Amino acid sequence: MASSKKKIPRHVAVIMDGNGRWATSKGLSRSEGHRAGADAIDRLMDSSLSLGLEVVSLYAFSTENWKRPITEIRSIFNLLVEFIDSRLDTINAKGIRILHSGSRKKLSSLVLSKIDHAAEITRKNRKLTVNFCLNYGSQEEILNAFSRLAEERKKKSISIQKPISTKELEKYLYTYPLPAVDLLIRTAGERRLSNFLLWQSAYAELFFTENLWPEFGDKDLREALDWFRGRTRKFGGLENG
Repeated sequence: MASSKKKIPRHVAVIMDGNGRWATSKGLSRSEGHRAGADAIDRLMDSSLSLGLEVVSLYAFSTENWKRPITEIRSIFNLLVEFIDSRLDTINAKGIRILHSGSRKKLSSLVLSKIDHAAEITRKNRKLTVNFCLNYGSQEEILNAFSRLAEERKKKSISIQKPISTKELEKYLYTYPLPAVDLLIRTAGERRLSNFLLWQSAYAELFFTENLWPEFGDKDLREALDWFRGRTRKFGGLENG
């Protein structure tokens, strides 16, 4: 029988959905909903540390989110800058490492400098890795990985006709070398992946909750982990080998 330690997911991914609906339900602006969502990230980081999680990936801004009103987009990125400025010292002191997965295209120089600074300051931390998936889209990531692999093979005079292994391609994903996603959580009652970590979540357990993201707390994370422990993960094989 697997030990309880082995039943703790190494990599938890979260689609943080429902900021806008939470704000609307309380007569607040969408920007205030995103601010409440940032507070939920604080709670998630603390809970993840106490529970011994290794990696948490957060769907912070997708490549499709550029379709939103420019005022909301500006609000989201202003909040990101504020989040890093106000919390980086505390995050670093807690031993949390910050990473960014996503395209750097279209991101402002200010946002990129803040992300890069956070990643550099926290690069030696190992208690928890928090991976912000910002300007991220999984289909674009996979296409980009194939393009980079082809360019690298061309430089090394390796035929593109040579079969590509899973491990070879994974080296060109934004998330490399993070482990595969074990548990993917989506809030706000939606039941779709929305172009998030499709490759990395090939064998992930999918947990959906009706709670809106600003409401998500320690109790909700523990509920998801308890549910995960009850799952039988066969990875295409049989339970008894």
